[in-house]
Amino acid sequence: MNLIQQLQSRGVTFLAPETSYVAPDVNPALIAPGVTVHPGCRLSGAELSIGPGCVIGAEAPATVSDCQLGANVHLAGGFFERSTFLDGFKAGSGAHVRPGCLFEEESSIAHSVGVKQTVFLPWVTAGSLINFCDALMSGGTSRKDHSEIGSSYIHFNFTPHQDKATASLIGDVPRGVLLNQPAIFLGGQGGLVGPCVIAYGTVIPAGQIWRGDVTEPAHLVAKVAFRSNINMPYDPRVYHGVKRVLRNNLLYIGNILALDLWYRAVRAPFMLPDPFQNACHAGARRRLGEILKERLTRLDELAAKVERSLSLDQPNPAAEEHRAFVAKWPQIKAALAGQLAVRETLAIPEPVAALAAALPTARYLSAVQSLPTDAAATLTGWLDTFPAAAAALAD
Repeated sequence: MNLIQQLQSRGVTFLAPETSYVAPDVNPALIAPGVTVHPGCRLSGAELSIGPGCVIGAEAPATVSDCQLGANVHLAGGFFERSTFLDGFKAGSGAHVRPGCLFEEESSIAHSVGVKQTVFLPWVTAGSLINFCDALMSGGTSRKDHSEIGSSYIHFNFTPHQDKATASLIGDVPRGVLLNQPAIFLGGQGGLVGPCVIAYGTVIPAGQIWRGDVTEPAHLVAKVAFRSNINMPYDPRVYHGVKRVLRNNLLYIGNILALDLWYRAVRAPFMLPDPFQNACHAGARRRLGEILKERLTRLDELAAKVERSLSLDQPNPAAEEHRAFVAKWPQIKAALAGQLAVRETLAIPEPVAALAAALPTARYLSAVQSLPTDAAATLTGWLDTFPAAAAALAD
């Protein structure tokens, strides 16, 4: 009996089994009864786990490798690798989901969306024809009140200096995980030039390429792209100010670390008892670990490029700032590595552990949203310590 036949005997439906491929490394026990696989799909990976009610390839063939899917996840077509999708996530056809993505409950992407190391908290929705790599987005209180990325949007994550220290924080983790924050709207046919920090309730209208941060919540913001024509000599080896870049990167790392600790302390009881949710929990923490490693690598590359820029025989108004960054980077890097190394052993404060233990272990979304105001404030205060500690390294 081949793998497809084994899966069929377990209650997995292959609508055209002769057109599908299941790699030898797939564990049949990790594919739930009731999963539907449409024609032309390819499943692979020892870490592949697909929960009950999932539908693969309904609009076009789908390649799914080493991903973890919760319940009722729909991957309509495209490519999905080493990413984790929690209950109710939906992706339209033409998706290109590269490694390191974590999409939480009822978030979604429409057709032809490219992502990599992207994190959506519950309900965040992306339209069509989007490239949105290296970013975390949160906000909203329900499927009808969600943060939105309009169609034809780009998160610009590669600079003329050829670095990727550009991850953007749209919303945050300490408040976002409580599922009670105003939605954020990024209007279609626009873009965000990373690394940005965007506050809750921000509305950026369609057609806007946004450069910079939005720190005041609940603002409609727009700027003229360029006030005059630009035609001047430019050397991409020369860096200008890096303070904001460093601080935003450190804030991002602190938020990802906070989300990882949230999974360990709060989400675990909701997910560990069920084998498919357990696989998603493990997958989510792997994704967050991969993101943390990537961010540290990208900052290391930035420090090396800034150091090289100092050796160029060109005037540089930011040279003093650059020298300070390069001199301090080994200390910052060591401190960050220390913070990341204790992900598994860091003690959970007793008030946080008590609140987590008191939560019901079913219906995660409603359980979190039902937390009293003082309990939510306690959890936010704890999570805030991680971005604060990371950002403080820039001072």
